Amino acid sequence: MPNAPAIRPRVGLFATCLMNLFRPNVGFAAVQLLEDAGCDVDVPSAQTCCGQPGYNSGDYDAARTLARQMIAVFESYDYVVGPSGSCMATLRADYPRLLADDQDWSARARALADKSHELLSFLTDVRGVTHVKACYPGCATYHDACSGLRSLNIKTQPRLLLGSVDGLKLAEMEDTEVCCGFGGTFCVKYPEISGRMVEDKIARILSSGADTLLGGDLGCLLHMAGKLRRDGHPIKVFHTAEVLAGMADGAGLGGGTET
Repeated sequence: MPNAPAIRPRVGLFATCLMNLFRPNVGFAAVQLLEDAGCDVDVPSAQTCCGQPGYNSGDYDAARTLARQMIAVFESYDYVVGPSGSCMATLRADYPRLLADDQDWSARARALADKSHELLSFLTDVRGVTHVKACYPGCATYHDACSGLRSLNIKTQPRLLLGSVDGLKLAEMEDTEVCCGFGGTFCVKYPEISGRMVEDKIARILSSGADTLLGGDLGCLLHMAGKLRRDGHPIKVFHTAEVLAGMADGAGLGGGTET
């Protein structure tokens, strides 16, 4: 008998707020990477914000409401995948805590958490992807965002995949694991501290000699790209998924020269 066709997992793509508002290209790149990894991808229209801003600000009732809606929307999929370490950490770590005392939702929250993954860790750790068919002629440095690094252990996965991109040289910056100063609501509550932290991060980026900055969280990337533009530094800024999918054109979020 012929071999049965491989079953393609159904993936619900979590389209984060910042992606929708500022960089939809990241979503298109994520879909391409997931489909190339053998997944069927859907982007459910009923999804909302994950509730992280409310949770971080202490508005737990609003965060629980959004968590329940997100669970209802995504629980039928085999996996939930999003191109953001901070948002996916909310689904994986915060939802079970938020709904731990809710007998109707606690088990559902844990079940969703168990199948929710950040995009690059899903590709490498779940789907076993080690190479991509992409080309990027440049020198890039990578910023380790706090949530992805510390909550989801995302460190080697992006570097593994970036190492397979033709023409790309990776130049590690000093203190790559140090916060850029964005921190979600932190940059709003403490703008002077946040501003000094991003100044330090920009100095590290420039010292690396890279012409491109990459990362896995749009909040961090927008924060650093804004400072780079204001200071007149021609550094291109992309979400890592854009480079891996071959969709990194122009300057991205940064102030580099358009191509």
